[in-house]
Amino acid sequence: MRKVIVIGAGILGASTAYQLAKLGAEVLIIDRKDPGQATDAAAGIICPWLSQRRNQAWYRLAKAGARFYPGLINELEQEGETETGYARVGALSVHVDTDKLKQQEERARKRLEDAPEIGELNMLTSQETLEQVPLLAEGYHSLQVSGAARVDGRALRDALLRSARHSGARLLNGDASLQFTGNRVTGAVADGQIFAADSVIVCAGAWAGPLLLPLGIRFKVSYQKGQIMHLKAADQADTGSWPVVIPPTDQYLLSFGGGRIVIGATHDNDIEGYDTSVTAGGIQEVLNKGLELAPGLADSTVEEVRVGFRPFTPGFLPVIGAVPGWEGLLAANGLGASGLTMGPFIGSQLAKLALGLNPDIELLDYDLGLAIEQQI
Repeated sequence: MRKVIVIGAGILGASTAYQLAKLGAEVLIIDRKDPGQATDAAAGIICPWLSQRRNQAWYRLAKAGARFYPGLINELEQEGETETGYARVGALSVHVDTDKLKQQEERARKRLEDAPEIGELNMLTSQETLEQVPLLAEGYHSLQVSGAARVDGRALRDALLRSARHSGARLLNGDASLQFTGNRVTGAVADGQIFAADSVIVCAGAWAGPLLLPLGIRFKVSYQKGQIMHLKAADQADTGSWPVVIPPTDQYLLSFGGGRIVIGATHDNDIEGYDTSVTAGGIQEVLNKGLELAPGLADSTVEEVRVGFRPFTPGFLPVIGAVPGWEGLLAANGLGASGLTMGPFIGSQLAKLALGLNPDIELLDYDLGLAIEQQI
């Protein structure tokens, strides 16, 4: 039985550990539980098919991530994990300009042939749009995408970790460092204990750089701070079935049961350190844009503001694979704002790589070496 250590228990690390445990590996997950993990503050919109990004490698990965979800959720439910936070509620891409929506529809229909999980595409009038989400401003028409989904990142991560532990994985909350001899990583040290492993997988997101530096590796991962707001909508009990709302700006609205509405998020660049403070400017930005989109939220109650660090690698494209020049060390990073869309699928690929199985993607498209430079 191969021993594998996974460092980091966000959505990527939890997914990797879950898949490894199901495949029969002996798994140890080490996580420091730092505040600001991207999973804690991610929106959880699973709808990559409307994206205008020209990078086809990114789209292939996002498309595969969305396709992966139904099977994963079914597996978790069969294992008794009914609180996954996932629901296929559809999405509304809203706009006051119907020509813009028609362009989106055309793009989505071209992608429908090799992505049937998109589901049905329908153009809705402003009145039909309001019937779907009554809190929206008047005047928005929408493109309805029935196959879209939303997911609560915390709930899914916890379900994955519980199931992994039921399959024998162990979870240690502690500060990990890599153990190595020559150019081979042999395990990890955490809380004064040495843990040997055949492979170590680094899923540390925005914190991966300091973890790899003792190996003489400068890992080129940057991060963006995001602030996201959770509201309790007044007199709205059926919000669990509402579709995700995707406006033409960089904001969004999605809802969960019991009147919980999520709006956001900020995109704060050039921050110093891992500052998880909630800022007045961030709250103002989220509320201004959120209330412009959905003025019916004005009477809602602010329940919490979450803060997370989205990790990015060069080219804003995820990197996946074995760390060049090292044996027994793998990593993935740079999922950015698409972490909940891609994370579970990428975790399945990391598990296969660690166990010597063939991945389902072309690794050259996500070359880990592009994010690594050796320290001089």
